[in-house]
Amino acid sequence: MLSLAAFAAAASITPGPNNLMLLASGANFGLRRTLPHMIGVTLGHMAMILILGAGLAEAFALWPRLQLLLKIAFAGFMLPLAWRIANAAPPPGHGRQATGQPLTLLQAALFQWVNPKAWAMALGALAVYAPAGSGMAGVSIVAGTFTLVNLPSVTCWVVIGTQIRGLLDVPWKRRLFNGMAALLLLGSLWPILAGAPPN
Repeated sequence: MLSLAAFAAAASITPGPNNLMLLASGANFGLRRTLPHMIGVTLGHMAMILILGAGLAEAFALWPRLQLLLKIAFAGFMLPLAWRIANAAPPPGHGRQATGQPLTLLQAALFQWVNPKAWAMALGALAVYAPAGSGMAGVSIVAGTFTLVNLPSVTCWVVIGTQIRGLLDVPWKRRLFNGMAALLLLGSLWPILAGAPPN
């Protein structure tokens, strides 16, 4: 259990598409408005582990082209998200109302299915930590451990985002931060398209 928890913590807290989006959301919208996004990431990944553990992973072994479709779907999903982050409005109080919206719980949960890092985390954990022959009991232990560890891990990224909000009060600094966050998010596409999931 300790080894599984350590793996889950390392996988959940390292930079990746989820954490970069949560950092930007925390900076732009604050902790309270980002809560549905955070919970969606955690619950979506838990559901992914449970469904994969129930047998969906075998479909990828039988049809390798599904992995290519996943990469294409991921790229198609990331481009508008990067645009959305880059064009997030300055906070209220600078002459106009903020028009951007954080991801909803459902959007964040569904994003896990096109996020190769989430796939790598789920499949790796199931392969190593779900005991052979344990069935759904072992899968549930893996899913439960990830759920308990993931939420505090992603919360760290949102809190960092909220802490830098004060530094981004000037509109040009906010635009610069959002542009850099969007570029980092797009940069996470490279290792995925090249064949390796991002760390």
